[in-house]
Amino acid sequence: MAANNRRMSGKKGAQVGSGGKRRRALEGKGPTPPAEMRKGHAKQRIAQAQARRAQGRPQQRRTGGKSAAEMVVGRNPVAEALREGVPATTLYVQQFIDNDERVREAIQLAGERGGIHLMEAPRPELDRMTNGLNHQGLVLQVPPYEYAHPEDLAAAAYDQGEDPLIVALDGVTDPRNLGAVVRSVSAFGGHGVVVPERRAAGMTAGAWKTSAGAAARTPVARATNLTRALEAYKKAGIAVVGLAADGEHEIGELGALEGPVVIVVGSEGKGLSRLVGETCDFRVRIPMPGGTESLNAGVAAGVVLYEAARRRA
Repeated sequence: MAANNRRMSGKKGAQVGSGGKRRRALEGKGPTPPAEMRKGHAKQRIAQAQARRAQGRPQQRRTGGKSAAEMVVGRNPVAEALREGVPATTLYVQQFIDNDERVREAIQLAGERGGIHLMEAPRPELDRMTNGLNHQGLVLQVPPYEYAHPEDLAAAAYDQGEDPLIVALDGVTDPRNLGAVVRSVSAFGGHGVVVPERRAAGMTAGAWKTSAGAAARTPVARATNLTRALEAYKKAGIAVVGLAADGEHEIGELGALEGPVVIVVGSEGKGLSRLVGETCDFRVRIPMPGGTESLNAGVAAGVVLYEAARRRA
């Protein structure tokens, strides 16, 4: 009977408790830490890079890769490239060449710059090196260009205590336009240029010449995928502004130019590609009372860079 009473009793036996874990779970984890303290955040990587530089530790820097080596051929092109400061490793001079003014100037400039080897070679060797191009007895070896990584441009700006001002080129295939943009970025206090790895102009001798020496002090970064590079900039708090003839804003109305910004310039014919245009935070237009339909990349970038520099002054 006593056993039956125990079975029918309403009393509960001992139960396993939570040990206070449920109460602590309701308390939360506190306020969200700032971006600089969040693991994997772009701003944390920038802050860590700054700390490494401050402590003088060697930094493992990613790069955007290197371009292929290039050769400048012909007496006028070689002399002009040397005159404009295009990087070079070797000047090849044909044996028994007719020594005219351009040849003498090229040899003199190469000697004055230092670091450029002077090599004499027979004509058949120069023909082989240039695949039969009309080299006129002068060949200049241009070393591969080492591109920066897109994130390095923003990190360098923050290191200087400045908001990043970067230009990205979408579908610009003329090296002279790239050189003109590099020159404008340098003139208006920008921090670099980003180009896609494929179907885009690279830092060739032609781009170097058009930059008029600015390429020596303004880095060019290369992105494997331009859309992803722009998305990474956005996650780091940098506004992405695309130039478009049908843009919703005029450049004079856009306050984003006063802060950290990437200005995206498309090709003269096609403009911004669809994916890049959709990635932009703002699409802006340059008012042109004269009725011209479009500007080339170098001129368009210069206009917007001037507006950004004026607002930041």
